[in-house]
Amino acid sequence: MIRRHAPYAAAVTLPLLAALALIVWQPRFYSIIRNNLFDLYQQVRPRAWSPDLPVRIVDIDDASLAALGQWPWPRTRIAEMITRLTENGAAAIAFDVMFAEADRTSPDALAAQLPAGPTRDTVAQALQGLPDNDSQLAEVVRSSPVVLGMVLTPNQRDAPPAVPMKFGIAAAGDNPLLFAPKLEGAVLPLPQLVEAASGLGALNWLPDGDQIVRHVPVFLRFRDQLVPSLGAEALRVAQGASTYVVRSSNASGDEAFGTHTGILAVRIGAIETPTDASGEVRLRVGPTEPGRFISVARLLAGAIPREEIEGRIILVGSSAAGLLDLRATPLNAAVPGVEIQAQFIEHLVSGARLARPDWAIGAELVLAALLGIAMAVTLPFAGALGGAIAGGLVVGALFFASWWAFGNLDLLLDPLGPVIAASAVYVGGTILLYSAEQRQKRWVRDAFGRFVSPAVIEQLASDPARLVLGGETRTLTVMFTDVRSFTSISERMDAQELTRFMNRYLTPMTDVVLAQGGTLDKYIGDAIMAFWNAPLDDPAHGAHAARAALAMLDELVQFNRTLREEAAEKGEAPIEVRNGIGLATGDCCVGNLGSSKRFDYSALGDTVNLASRLEGATKFYGVAVLATQTTRDLADGLAWLEVDLTRVKGRTQPQRLFTLAGDATFAGSPAFSALVAHHDAMLAAYRRADFVTAEREAARAGELAPPTIARLYAFYGERCRLRIGLAVDEAWDAVTTLEEK
Repeated sequence: MIRRHAPYAAAVTLPLLAALALIVWQPRFYSIIRNNLFDLYQQVRPRAWSPDLPVRIVDIDDASLAALGQWPWPRTRIAEMITRLTENGAAAIAFDVMFAEADRTSPDALAAQLPAGPTRDTVAQALQGLPDNDSQLAEVVRSSPVVLGMVLTPNQRDAPPAVPMKFGIAAAGDNPLLFAPKLEGAVLPLPQLVEAASGLGALNWLPDGDQIVRHVPVFLRFRDQLVPSLGAEALRVAQGASTYVVRSSNASGDEAFGTHTGILAVRIGAIETPTDASGEVRLRVGPTEPGRFISVARLLAGAIPREEIEGRIILVGSSAAGLLDLRATPLNAAVPGVEIQAQFIEHLVSGARLARPDWAIGAELVLAALLGIAMAVTLPFAGALGGAIAGGLVVGALFFASWWAFGNLDLLLDPLGPVIAASAVYVGGTILLYSAEQRQKRWVRDAFGRFVSPAVIEQLASDPARLVLGGETRTLTVMFTDVRSFTSISERMDAQELTRFMNRYLTPMTDVVLAQGGTLDKYIGDAIMAFWNAPLDDPAHGAHAARAALAMLDELVQFNRTLREEAAEKGEAPIEVRNGIGLATGDCCVGNLGSSKRFDYSALGDTVNLASRLEGATKFYGVAVLATQTTRDLADGLAWLEVDLTRVKGRTQPQRLFTLAGDATFAGSPAFSALVAHHDAMLAAYRRADFVTAEREAARAGELAPPTIARLYAFYGERCRLRIGLAVDEAWDAVTTLEEK
């Protein structure tokens, strides 16, 4: 039993373990597929944009570059832009632009760019004393709620010792420095701009392996400092907040039992957002909306209504293709980087939440294991189709649950792991079961190919459950058929000729058995044993056996005709082949009989012996077919005639025996009706010991009988003549006892 189930256990366990390892390991390709699924959710249901959201992008677009000149612009123009925004009541002005180098259009820088000589000296003298562009910008920045951008780099060469702190951090729980992504270098704006700015935020993105920005860090780590992102810093400045509150594992109310699991949430002013363990926010993105953008050219031209700016967070960046500040998001292959900052702020302000909780992988792992085990247990009973249907329903339920969690709970739960686990178990189990089924079918074909027709073999192979191989008791109709005077026939042939002769005889006889759905049990020299109603159920087994007997007689007629034609060609005396057929119906033991190394599918029982006795009795009565009452009743409608009450050797109870005069067509003919009348009169007279009348009716019946039963009436005529004039015993019961087999 263990050996039988071990291959299946291995076939389902190994794929399940591989699927579970995939969930734990999270290889890159798996993460990309999962992220693409979550992206699809956002594409189907993106975050809605509203004009009331307090974020606008002042866009350095292609139209502005065409109107105001190529980038970079003089810092005085940037100062003009800030002044215009401040005058219109902007709550915060954040630059997704770096000011790391001095303005080359400042008066001093312009003079320095001229060739040495009198001209440069003259220009330098004329420009002397004019204010520096960067200084002018710094003065404007100082009087406005400006947040400048900086970039953190992996390389710490030429990095400043620290980033100027424009904010405070209050941490609850574990130190957030343990979890924030760490970078060793930093590129800052000009010192005078940094000193004047209200805030300083990082412009860094941390895209996934496929370079799609799905997360925005609230904080990055620069050495031993937490540096906020540009969007977070803009939101802080807009609210007038001075401190970030960071809650990490093991904070009050967030017991992690001593384990350091990561950052849990960040509060920026009045807004709190959950984060992943590294302090990143997964964006619930929306489509690109023209209403989110304000062209710099239109702003400076005074064409923007005050309500589009007042009280809003203004992000300054570029959508111009030539400035190469483009990023991919779950909704778009290329959007301006500043738009992602805007989407980040909108995400926080609108209260959007999108989280993949830290317990998600554990829950998916447990669910995958349970589904895999369930599939492994049910697959042998449900089969490949049932397993596929059940698996399809489960897969649909998993994806629906994942979609529902996204839409209603803002959770990202991955259905792929459990689906892969169940699918892997299904594939592994199905392959094993299919292989076992094919082996079983081959075994059935090999084992029964000698016994039953190809149609029956296919039925057995397609549904082996219908086959009881160990042996069972069933009601069978058994046939024995034998060649008459086989010894005299064999004496006329050598061994090879006799072999060819028997093959020619047995082939059509066997074909008849198989064509009628019978099972060929064995050849016994010139004899054939066959039975019906096993291995497959055959409710009409008696009728099929009787029709097979009639078909054998027809084949024998054709066989003898061929033999006569061949003998005439050779100038030899023809061989006339006759056979006898015994049919009996009753309970038999049928199954695999033989040794553990070799077996035959065969039947045993008293019914088998009786069929053999009836085949022998056909010689006594001079008929081709003898059948029991039970067989006759199961094949009603054929041209049956009662032969005698006979007590065969080995049985104490007499059997009412019948022979076949023809098929159903003959049974319905006037000729058969006439034959039956004389036949029944003969039997009735014989059984009341009126042998004179019985002899006369036998002669009349013999004139009407077909050749296959004509000898029966000669037999009764002779039997009656021998009894005429003899005294009748008082114990006369008209039963014939056969002393020979």
